[in-house]
Amino acid sequence: MASTGTVTSSGTNIDIDSIVSKLMSIEQTSVTKLQNQASAIQSQVSAVGTVKSLLSTLSDAATALTQPALWATKTASASASAVGVKVSDSSLASTGSFRVTVSQLARSQSVSSSAMASTDGFQAGTLSIQLGTWSGTTGSSPGFAAGSTSAVDVAISEGDTLSTVASKINAAGAGVTASVVTDLSGQRLVMRSSGTGDAAGFKVSAAGSGSGTSLGGLAFDAPGTGAGMAANSVQWAANSVATVDGVTVTSATNTVTGALPGLSLTLSQISTDPVTVTSSIDTTTLTNAVQGFVNAFNNINTQINSLTSYDATSKKAGLMQGDSMVTGLQTMMRRLVGTPNASGTYTTLSQLGISVSKSADGSLTVDSAKLDAALANPDAVKTFFMGAGGAGATDATDGWASRFSTFTQGAVGTDGSLDTRTASLQKQLKANSDDQTKQTDRLTLTESRLRAQYSALDAKLSTLTTLDTYVKQQIAQWNKSGS
Repeated sequence: MASTGTVTSSGTNIDIDSIVSKLMSIEQTSVTKLQNQASAIQSQVSAVGTVKSLLSTLSDAATALTQPALWATKTASASASAVGVKVSDSSLASTGSFRVTVSQLARSQSVSSSAMASTDGFQAGTLSIQLGTWSGTTGSSPGFAAGSTSAVDVAISEGDTLSTVASKINAAGAGVTASVVTDLSGQRLVMRSSGTGDAAGFKVSAAGSGSGTSLGGLAFDAPGTGAGMAANSVQWAANSVATVDGVTVTSATNTVTGALPGLSLTLSQISTDPVTVTSSIDTTTLTNAVQGFVNAFNNINTQINSLTSYDATSKKAGLMQGDSMVTGLQTMMRRLVGTPNASGTYTTLSQLGISVSKSADGSLTVDSAKLDAALANPDAVKTFFMGAGGAGATDATDGWASRFSTFTQGAVGTDGSLDTRTASLQKQLKANSDDQTKQTDRLTLTESRLRAQYSALDAKLSTLTTLDTYVKQQIAQWNKSGS
């Protein structure tokens, strides 16, 4: 409320500011009432927003139960640590058991040089490293087929030590790594292919001149001759090899994909006995999805109970007690909970172990043992929730979750009941704001009028006081003259 200023009494002892202030405080009650109403409306807007958010979460949880991908979710396990298994694509994975035997793990190629002193330096030249596949490695003259990438040349300077050569090989990005290993005989250069599998082999050609240790000692291009690094033991690159139900499968790595559709096998050790790999419906994921729906339902149910409650002891009503939109939403949700499907192995939620709590608050509870027993027949539970029509179905012959999802999506959607109610409350806030502005303007004019009226009264009383004083003085003077 705007103040029009203060007025000082002209001697009549009238406290104009105090009188006007008290009168205006009475007038202010109309604005205060509007402000309180606005606060209550804004609280309702927030409450409707909270209900919408919770209902949206419930809608998502119901919709999730209508998705084919959920009911196709698989899990897999292996009977021994020699084989690991995970589901790579549930839609492709089939349920069942498979016997896997691992006869060979994937390897990289590894070779080493003969020992030399750490201070020995090489002659200048080039090491040429080519990736590819060795064949006939069990014979005396293995053959080499170059891979698709070109050979990489590593320039060696005169005097480079083994440590320097290793650093240069690693920096070249040739598909091999080099390290220096020290044993009782001295230092050796160890070269290992970065990858595994038959095609991860490599050949090293050497060309050098000048003084220093010959680069030929680092060559690996004629394994059958025993020259260069071929003079020492060799680990040949190899694919992993396993059998799945008697069928041989190979992989360049210890991960096998494609042998069992939708499943990925990880081989970790050679197995003497077959490892049983089992793929089945992931009932844990299905249980969590059902529990997620129950939790979402209970959250919004609790919120609505709080908003529409009435405490007889304190005689205090909830923020939206008696609100038909909110209570209607809750009533419809509870009605859908009790609505059965027309057909199927399971027709009601209670048959799955989902029932209304005996506490009378309308919440749902889950009997885990009963739900687990029902999920032993996952297709029947899937049909209950999804029905024949799946997501978006509205007919009673379609899935329970499909109908529930359709209802909640309509309520939270654009122009749904919650948006409509929010728009109505926003209009009330706008009207309230306009009324406050009008009342404030009226109070400003009222205060100005009161101050003018009391100022005029003060001036009039001041004149009368002056006249009274004058008359008294004249009478006193007359009394003196008569005596």
